[in-house]
Amino acid sequence: MTRKAPLQALFYLNVSIVALLIGYKIYLNYFNEAFEAVHTEQLLAIEERLQNKESFSFAVVGNINNSVGIFERTFIPMLNQSGLDFLVSAGNAVSSGSEDKYRSLYGTLTKLDIPYLLTFGANEYTSFGSFRFYEHFGPHLYSVRIGESRLIFLDSTGKTPYRWQLHWLRDLLLNDDAMHTLVFIGHPLLYVAQQTLFEQEEDYLGPSDFREELLSLFATHRIDVVFSANLSLFSEQQIGPTRFITTGGAGGLILNDEESFYHYIKVDVTPQGIATELMPMEIGQHPLLKRLESLWFFIYSLFYVGYLNFLLLVSLFSLLAIRLYTLIFVDRDYYRDFDADPSPWLEKPLRIAMFTNNYLPFIGGVPISIERLRGGLEAMGNKTLIIAPRYRDQPPAEERVLRVPSLLSMGEKREFRLANIFLPRISRQLRSFKPDVIHVHHPVWLGSLGLFLGRRLRIPVVFTYHTRLEHYAHFVPLPGSLFRNFISHALIKRFANKCDGIIVPTYSAEEYLRIIGVKTTTFVQPTGIDFERYQDITSEQLGQLRGELGLQDETVLISVSRLSNEKNLDFIIDAVASLRRTLERPFRLLLIGEGHQRNRLQKRIDEMDLQNSITLIGAVPASQMAIYYNLGDLFVFASKSETQGMVILEAMAAGLPVVAIRSSGIDDVITHGHNGYKTPESQSQWQAAVSELITNVDLRQTLSGHARDFARGFSVEKFANDIKGVYAEVLAKKIHTPDVGTTKD
Repeated sequence: MTRKAPLQALFYLNVSIVALLIGYKIYLNYFNEAFEAVHTEQLLAIEERLQNKESFSFAVVGNINNSVGIFERTFIPMLNQSGLDFLVSAGNAVSSGSEDKYRSLYGTLTKLDIPYLLTFGANEYTSFGSFRFYEHFGPHLYSVRIGESRLIFLDSTGKTPYRWQLHWLRDLLLNDDAMHTLVFIGHPLLYVAQQTLFEQEEDYLGPSDFREELLSLFATHRIDVVFSANLSLFSEQQIGPTRFITTGGAGGLILNDEESFYHYIKVDVTPQGIATELMPMEIGQHPLLKRLESLWFFIYSLFYVGYLNFLLLVSLFSLLAIRLYTLIFVDRDYYRDFDADPSPWLEKPLRIAMFTNNYLPFIGGVPISIERLRGGLEAMGNKTLIIAPRYRDQPPAEERVLRVPSLLSMGEKREFRLANIFLPRISRQLRSFKPDVIHVHHPVWLGSLGLFLGRRLRIPVVFTYHTRLEHYAHFVPLPGSLFRNFISHALIKRFANKCDGIIVPTYSAEEYLRIIGVKTTTFVQPTGIDFERYQDITSEQLGQLRGELGLQDETVLISVSRLSNEKNLDFIIDAVASLRRTLERPFRLLLIGEGHQRNRLQKRIDEMDLQNSITLIGAVPASQMAIYYNLGDLFVFASKSETQGMVILEAMAAGLPVVAIRSSGIDDVITHGHNGYKTPESQSQWQAAVSELITNVDLRQTLSGHARDFARGFSVEKFANDIKGVYAEVLAKKIHTPDVGTTKD
């Protein structure tokens, strides 16, 4: 096991804890039983239990604090067997006023066999809890008459103005004829003699005017007992006829010492008077466990949250600590491993499994690139297995291709397939093939499956960054700007950093990956072309095709592109319309390709009366593409979504100078004024470049020669050989560094 393994295990453990706790909070907030005005139900239950009874007994608890381990599992079973008539919380029944805490408390209290009433205390008020208490239980300030006794509940939090409470209480006491009066108020009125941990002035009732006037009222009207919570101890004091009891032993911060211990108060009410009895709770802990619990609550008190929130915070801080540790103390070497020797892998045949979301007969840059790589690798003696979607018009029998049925097809002609990545036979056939390397061509779906299986089988995974995902936001059922500006880049970064090697076709694509934070070793390898194929076209082939298309002496413009939004084809149509009005020399644009936008584009061409200037050729078999390229005089392109623009290299191989919009993939291929022109996305500048090459035949021929010379350096053989070198690099690194493939970010 590597030294990273314990950190990874701890990291994923904390992630699991955070996910479980967040899930639990969601469950409490949205799936748990709804409840409201609970005090109304409880009062009816109390009245029913006390019918025809002159005496009754009840329990007073303080600081339950959502304590499941103590209150729910220890207090409640004993209270249910005690014969008491009901229960009163003197405050802080919840650890905070958040919705999940109130729902958790309600779940705890439903386990009581006796009715209950709650005092609105400090914890009930926090985290915007005042409206939740009011909705779920009832008013913050209220009183109830039980037989010859009155129970008065005051608000000590400041939510209800104290002057209004004094006015209400004075009127209530003046007109009340109850034999006994008990008051419940969350904050203690009297300072306790014991020294408590973290005691603050805010733990007691304020302001002082409120406290003093209450004491005066209690003395005047001979209040029997005042119960409070908010301190984790038991204290009893007496002023005149009134006893002041602070009880905070039902949960929360208990130190397990002589002052701070688990307890509740038993209250017996008879016609003769009120008796209170302290009821200590013997939790039965070993002394060592008591000390450990004291330490636990010491830490807990620093956060002042419930157990679940405490665990959530600890897990989040642990994740942060692990992240900081890996950033600061884990050694990094950003240079490649010069001790890893790739030569043994260069000299032997390799077995390569490729995962792709589209493949032939689907026509596009990625399938063509994969097919050329496959052919080049196999010509060198390597074995390949391609895992790709199933298509209706695919070849009937294919060797070395595993076709996967689709869960969903998208696009006007269902050209985009969402393969069923859950089929067990994919894994079985991959294991049977025994690949040395897995090569993925997309960062999602089948590409993600390839990465997953590579990590399971401990096989290095190489990723080719073909596609600028941000330009495909229109295919994604998410807000366009969210996917375009954030999700697409984050997805590529995360996926690429999990791979062992990244192949990019251009230096501008490599720059993009570095900017978004990809740290995996990157190799710049442009896709190869069969250069000689574009040189073997005869004049008879060209003449036949020219006749079929009805071409006369027009200058022929060629563009090859999928008919889709991201290819910016409306820009070209608008430019052709403008050029038709300004150029005297006739020209025709042949737009080669298929896609879901074909009908819309054709309708636009017809509406603009451009049928004689633009022809949508549709899909052309790969075997015929070289003839179409050679038929042209100039290649035009407006897409900004390319990482290489392989069709531009193909056009150059046929001797076509190129006019394209400057973007990634274009910038590395076109040398402005030498083998073509690259312009901003400006109609005027793009049209000027096209116009010049249509009218200036000598310039066009000069650029044509330069374009052909440039394309000569990109052969399929060189491409396949260079890619095998990449495989050899990652395999050598795998042998030299066994933990290769672990997450780098």
